[in-house]
Amino acid sequence: MYELIQLSEQAYYIDCPAKIGIYRAAPDGVYLIDSGSDKDAGRKVRQILDKNNWQLKGILITHSNADHIGGNRYLQSQTGCKIFAGGIEAAFTKYPVLEPSFLYGGWPCRELRHKFLMAQESEISDFSDPDFPKEVEIIPLPGHFFDMVGFRLPDSTVFLADCISSRATLEKYAVPFIYDVGAYLETLDKVEALEAPMFVPSHAGAAPDLRELIQFNRAHVHQISDRLAEICREPKPFEQILQALFKSYGLQMDFAQYVLVGSTVRSFLAWLHEQGRMEAVFADAVLLWKTI
Repeated sequence: MYELIQLSEQAYYIDCPAKIGIYRAAPDGVYLIDSGSDKDAGRKVRQILDKNNWQLKGILITHSNADHIGGNRYLQSQTGCKIFAGGIEAAFTKYPVLEPSFLYGGWPCRELRHKFLMAQESEISDFSDPDFPKEVEIIPLPGHFFDMVGFRLPDSTVFLADCISSRATLEKYAVPFIYDVGAYLETLDKVEALEAPMFVPSHAGAAPDLRELIQFNRAHVHQISDRLAEICREPKPFEQILQALFKSYGLQMDFAQYVLVGSTVRSFLAWLHEQGRMEAVFADAVLLWKTI
């Protein structure tokens, strides 16, 4: 864990739960792509940088989930580096309490205010900042989160953030977090058409060809939507739908899974509703969902 993997003269990644990319812009100057899950991850990254005599010039943020920005505060305090993020991801990165608040739909109780869902605050610069490495292409990849992006380095290595999960991850967790199902499927189509010598997803193995895995991810999304359609053949309130989905996949409920899977299920229901496959009915002061 936290092994440095070199892909080319410019492209590296640190092998950890959410891969951290490295763009070597100069012999002694590098940019990180995301920063890991917490302060400890930041320390390990700093050790790798020091070992290679690399100066941290900045951190490029793909999206603001805590496992991707958790090392920000430590690395910024140690090096004074700028952290670059765009759109809604910049707001969530600067004000990380927004993540558990968004997931829960209100003030997050203490069981949700921990490092896995809420990183520490850090100062943010926009992608338009003059110090952002303009030779790096920003690739919009919405769906998993609001304004998630990937990055193409000058050597064409592409870092894909969380738009693709490994087979093992999908088999273990069953319901991956997705904010916008329609945008997520469009992003899969977009990534399937990209060409690069190497693709680096955060939660799957780096490879020059990801088409088979993309197809697996797409099929899994449709499997979840079909299962929800089956669950809602009779009108059901959200909590019963969530319970049925957890039981059908054999998932264990806790606060984190409740908000992560729960938020995803709401997104699926909204997507199915907009597709005309699900109707929302209010009866006896309860919102019920029913397959059409």
